[in-house]
Amino acid sequence: MKRILLVASHLLVGGIGFALGIYALPILTQPQSPAMHEVQSVTNNALYTGTFQRDRQDSDFLHWGEGSVSISDDHIGFVGKLAPGPDYKLYLSPQFIETEQAFLQHKHTMVQIGDVKTFDRFSLPIPESVETANYNTVIVWCETFGQFITSARYK
Repeated sequence: MKRILLVASHLLVGGIGFALGIYALPILTQPQSPAMHEVQSVTNNALYTGTFQRDRQDSDFLHWGEGSVSISDDHIGFVGKLAPGPDYKLYLSPQFIETEQAFLQHKHTMVQIGDVKTFDRFSLPIPESVETANYNTVIVWCETFGQFITSARYK
């Protein structure tokens, strides 16, 4: 009985350590956020703006975002906070999305803008082939785990 408890306690501690590692690794390995003036430049030239909110339908205590998103002619900028996580992607969608099911159902209508590697602000270039007027929502999605993080309607 003593050995079973010992093995169980070691497995529990190992599992907790693994989970904490998955959570902490993106924080420890994230690159430096872009300078505030870079993101401010996008904000100052914004054609559209939106807000990421924590209370989206499929957001939870580990998957959320809050802050302002700005879309200029050639960049998307964000200032706020995102829950840390691996393999975040930024998408534009022609319809408002706030659940994993809706994201997966409509993913074929969306365009991927790029990788989100920082959690307090980012500035991502918009590919020349993308016409932002054809979309109305910015979405942060965790590709590795298939998790909805947050979204913002911008028009």
